[in-house]
Amino acid sequence: MEQPLQPKDYQKVPEPTLRRLPWYLSNVKLLKQRGEHFVSSTQISKEINIDASQIAKDLSYVNISGRTRVGYEVDTLIDVLESFLGFTNIHKAFLFGVGSLGGALLQDSGLKHFGLEIVAAFDIDPALVGTTLNGIPIYHSDEFVDKMNEYDVQIGVLTVPIEIAQSVTDMMVAGGLNAVWNFTPFRIRVPEHIVVQNTSLYAHLAVMFNRLNFNKIK
Repeated sequence: MEQPLQPKDYQKVPEPTLRRLPWYLSNVKLLKQRGEHFVSSTQISKEINIDASQIAKDLSYVNISGRTRVGYEVDTLIDVLESFLGFTNIHKAFLFGVGSLGGALLQDSGLKHFGLEIVAAFDIDPALVGTTLNGIPIYHSDEFVDKMNEYDVQIGVLTVPIEIAQSVTDMMVAGGLNAVWNFTPFRIRVPEHIVVQNTSLYAHLAVMFNRLNFNKIK
């Protein structure tokens, strides 16, 4: 069986490019559903309103080349993008804070399609500790270090209240986690070798509300 093309040797890809690549992947998957077998950067550009030259530049970071006047083979482009973005490998994670947002993430089985599997959660609420949600066990936060010895986990998902965000982060780092997906509006502080991705829903809301107000007074 022919093996899909593999991504280039790992290099630090610009963050804007990394944010755009999943858009291209989703769009190409839609084109595949429509029966397309080849796609060009110009065609993707028309679909998502990003300049074709930018798309070609972004795709230069992955090991794929298109055919002149034909474009990229759709199945190969999907395979290469999914591999490059890490969606084909399962990355296990712990979640900290099983509130409304944390609980919603535990219920979101779709995360696994993008390479993330939350295998356990931690909280201090006696009503939650010892239960499961969507088949995922919830442990007391004091059990975190012990559970690190049971699970092969590098990522922590942070959905705790803002007042304990830093202390829980410190615990995660001290316990051996190497990356934090931070859903709190608090800018956590970590050592340089720890990877942090901030995804504050409140920050995105602030931008959206500001743009709405700006458009009203234009």
